[in-house]
Amino acid sequence: MTFSIQPPTAPPKANEPESPGSDISIDSDGDLNAVHLAKRNKHAAVITPGEVVTDDAQWMRGHGTAASPGSTAILATVAGTLLRTNKLLSIQPLRARYTPEIGDLVVGRIVSVETKRWKVDVSAPLLAHLPLSAINLPGGILRKRTSTDELAIRTFFSEGDLLVAEVQSVYQDGAASLHTRSLRYGKLRNGVFIRVSGTGGGGGVVRARRQVWTINTANGGGDVDVVLGVNGYIWICKHSRGELVASSEEAKRMNDITRMEEAVSESMYSNRNDEIPSQTRREIARLTGCVKALVGNGIRVDEEMVMATYHASLDPDGDVDMTMHSDEDKEADEYLGGSKGSRVVAAAVEAAKG
Repeated sequence: MTFSIQPPTAPPKANEPESPGSDISIDSDGDLNAVHLAKRNKHAAVITPGEVVTDDAQWMRGHGTAASPGSTAILATVAGTLLRTNKLLSIQPLRARYTPEIGDLVVGRIVSVETKRWKVDVSAPLLAHLPLSAINLPGGILRKRTSTDELAIRTFFSEGDLLVAEVQSVYQDGAASLHTRSLRYGKLRNGVFIRVSGTGGGGGVVRARRQVWTINTANGGGDVDVVLGVNGYIWICKHSRGELVASSEEAKRMNDITRMEEAVSESMYSNRNDEIPSQTRREIARLTGCVKALVGNGIRVDEEMVMATYHASLDPDGDVDMTMHSDEDKEADEYLGGSKGSRVVAAAVEAAKG
């Protein structure tokens, strides 16, 4: 059998119109030659490190770019897509570590316990700090922290504990300072931890209007809480806020302040998980599969897309086969990987557009 080697195809001509998916936008005055790309295919969607973005002196370099020595060319320093803001050119990386910003809601894991603070992994280049003075004491007591609190620091958080917190400040070296001075924040339990890409780029968690919400799941699963950390850490758990409120209300009716403080303390820093029904576990697993399907297909992870994907996975009239009823078939039915996950995500995207 003979083989023939075909010559390489010719590159596109310089006067060809730019494709709609190009990452370079046209200047406001309609000048198509505003950005001169040197030695680069204009139809490429991804810029590689060392590639010349432009050699026009009118453009300013932003994040992910560097100036070429001895010339006016701007070079890319990371792999990603080109973003233009007026006359500023920057590269949005395909994958990057989380950069803390004040006010971000993050999910973290305790790495080490020190004298008056904890070190927390929030998927940032540096470990975040959680001072002892920035947490809620059991019972909501407002007082100055003493040496007794320092000796009992491991009763609040210890190595390996997961927590949800807010970025209070950012140091000059880029490390974040966290706080949990709210009932919305604190130790996490009764759920599943997922790690995806954060705001660095690609399919992952994005900053949205709400990062925490409660889903009234189907199939008798009850209420399930979803916590989307901006840093790409996600927590899906059984909703237990109602039990805490019920205990507090009962203590108030009995005028037992001590009991109310003990109830709040036990639920706030307890290391013991509650009993979770199988229906709730199944729906938590379904939501976990929805998040992984969104990330696997390069779709953003926010409240709108998670809810759309969850409803698409439950739709019996859609393209997804939901006719199996045995226990083994139900477990297989909750799997949202491969082509099935792609179909569910495609249906969710269409539903979100509609």
